[in-house]
Amino acid sequence: MTAITQFVLLVLLLAIGYAFGRMAEKKHYKRIINEEKEMNVLPAISTRLPPENKIYEQQLVLGSVVVANDYFKFFTASLKSLFGGRLNTYESLLDRGRREAVLRMKRQAQSLNAELVFNVKYVTTNLNGGQKGAMGVLEIFAYGTALTPSHK
Repeated sequence: MTAITQFVLLVLLLAIGYAFGRMAEKKHYKRIINEEKEMNVLPAISTRLPPENKIYEQQLVLGSVVVANDYFKFFTASLKSLFGGRLNTYESLLDRGRREAVLRMKRQAQSLNAELVFNVKYVTTNLNGGQKGAMGVLEIFAYGTALTPSHK
């Protein structure tokens, strides 16, 4: 293969990766937004102290998700890391992961008939094990305390 053919092939593959990655990301965001609208009836807040107006039973609820970056974003982030600055390509990955983890946590709380989830926290773990040049794979874990009405 000539150098020009290789370059054209690289650009073509990057364009395909960009198009499909963008399409998948938009589809995921659309689903997340629709589910968030449905789940807005169950508040999830980060305050450390529960409301004191009622007696509640408390239970730990959690949601986790593993998300991976697409090849185009990995390629552009690798280029950008040479020059420094914010890696915007990874910000959408974290945003989607956090929102999905919270939705899963809320679904668990909803199955317990909770009225509120408080003290919500996030933990993010890089599953690459620090391998240089590896594509971004993250586990995002959201947890909180679900308050269900006490039957006492």
